[in-house]
Amino acid sequence: GNPRGAQASAGRACAMWGKNSANVTDTTAISVHGTNPQNLVEKILRSKIYNHAYWKEHCFGLTAESLVDKAMELDTVGGTFGGIREPSHFIQLTLKMLQIQPEKEIVLEFIKNEDYKYVRALGAFYLRLTGRPAEVFQYLEPLYNDYRKLRRRLASGEYCLVHVDELANESRGGRRIHGSQPALEGTRTPLSSTVFRCVALSSYPSSSRGA
Repeated sequence: GNPRGAQASAGRACAMWGKNSANVTDTTAISVHGTNPQNLVEKILRSKIYNHAYWKEHCFGLTAESLVDKAMELDTVGGTFGGIREPSHFIQLTLKMLQIQPEKEIVLEFIKNEDYKYVRALGAFYLRLTGRPAEVFQYLEPLYNDYRKLRRRLASGEYCLVHVDELANESRGGRRIHGSQPALEGTRTPLSSTVFRCVALSSYPSSSRGA
C-alpha cells in the first residue's frame, strides 16, 4: 500500500470528523449516506444530547460491547419530550452508536435479541438510519412476528404503547422517526412525520423489560 496515501486518508478523516472531543465521530468510522454518521441526527438535537447529563455521565467512553449494557436498561423508545424537548435515553444511545459505528454483526445481534425488546428496537432503529434499503427490509422482517408492547415517550411527555412489529414497520417505511431523518437511496431529503396507533397510558407503568 501507499503509506503516504494512508496518512492522507487518516488526516482527511480527522479533519472531517474532528478530534480530541468526547462528542466527535470515531476517526475510523466511514461516512453513511455520504455524510458524517452523526449528521443523521438533526444538529439541534445533537446539541441537546451533548449537553445532557445522561450523555456526559453514562455515554462517555462507551464501546460497542459496553453499549449493550446501557441498551438493556432502556424502558422506552422515542426522541424528545417535554417543553424543552429533552432527548430520551433511546435517542442518545442511537447517537452514541452513530458516533462509534459498531460492526454490522453487533448491530444484527441487537436486532436478533429476543430477551430485551428495547435492545432489539434500538438495533432496528440504528439499522434503519444507516443501512441500505435492501438490508433494512431483510433484517427487520423477523420483527413483524414480534407483538410485544413497547412504551413510547411522546413529545408531550406522556407515554403510549406501540408494538414491536409496528415499530419495525415504522422503521422500514422511510418516515421521519424519533427526531432523525433516515436517508433513502443515498439522499438526505427530510422525511415527513407520521402518526402511529398508540394506546395512551394514564400513568407510567413499572418496567417490564423482556416482557
